[in-house]
Amino acid sequence: MLKSLYLRLQFPGMQRIQLENKSVQWAVLLFLSLIWGSSFILMKKGLESYSNMQVAAFRIFFSFIFLLPFIIRHIGAVKRDNIRSLIIVGFVGFAIPAVLFTKAQTRIDSSLAGMLNSLTPLFTLVVGLLIYRSPAKWINVAGLLIGLVGALGLMWQGDLSVFRGINLFSLFVVAATLCYGINVNEVKYKLSGLTSIQITSLAFLFTGPIAGIYLLMTDLSPASAIPGHLLNLGYIALLALFSSVIAVIVFNQLIKQTTPLFASSVTYIIPLFAVMWGIADGEQVRLLQLAWIGVIMAGVCLVNK
Repeated sequence: MLKSLYLRLQFPGMQRIQLENKSVQWAVLLFLSLIWGSSFILMKKGLESYSNMQVAAFRIFFSFIFLLPFIIRHIGAVKRDNIRSLIIVGFVGFAIPAVLFTKAQTRIDSSLAGMLNSLTPLFTLVVGLLIYRSPAKWINVAGLLIGLVGALGLMWQGDLSVFRGINLFSLFVVAATLCYGINVNEVKYKLSGLTSIQITSLAFLFTGPIAGIYLLMTDLSPASAIPGHLLNLGYIALLALFSSVIAVIVFNQLIKQTTPLFASSVTYIIPLFAVMWGIADGEQVRLLQLAWIGVIMAGVCLVNK
């Protein structure tokens, strides 16, 4: 599967056929939304047996193993002028969000994590404006403010009541979306000379070994005593293969062929799949939460104007 994907992404003509067509671009967004919208429930399953740090470490290490053939093949592409950006993508784009999301999901539902993930385009705009000097209009800034209002409403309602103190865990998701905003801009503006599969594989070159060392040092015996721990480990492996490898390769190619804001608009649809999986797993989604996610989506629409 990975080899086939690699071959398809290596031919410029194929890239143009696939991603210069607007309808194909939206089809790719739908595919990515399905994959990433399912990632929250997979993290939830992993957390049934393993700690949040172990789930994150397994996800990163499995991704590193899956990408190892490509890392070996493209190791020569690591140069002095791109090593800093690859490290940023590896840690800020992958490793840190993996830890933040699993930490958040120890206290919030997977569906709510998927809803808050829709803040990514807003932070893509903020980071682009402040750090990468990308252009924006007043309507984009208005969308940013509206989206932030929706996020605040989502965090301070329902089970995340401030009186219970659990709302702070939703901030881990917000921090993760900030990391994604940095990552999207870094890929677009600093790594244009590398292919999407080179960016993805070489970024894990810096994070995968660290995750492996952590797993060797951590105590997995409590997890092994829980019934179904191997099945839950399989869910983490699926999370790594589809959400951290295949989807990221496609996403990085989409960033390079379109714009950071368009690519980050994948978060339009991610909450839909996250909510569907959450409901299927017995989570409760309140109408007020859906109303606040609607406010966020309105803001994201204006951000992309």
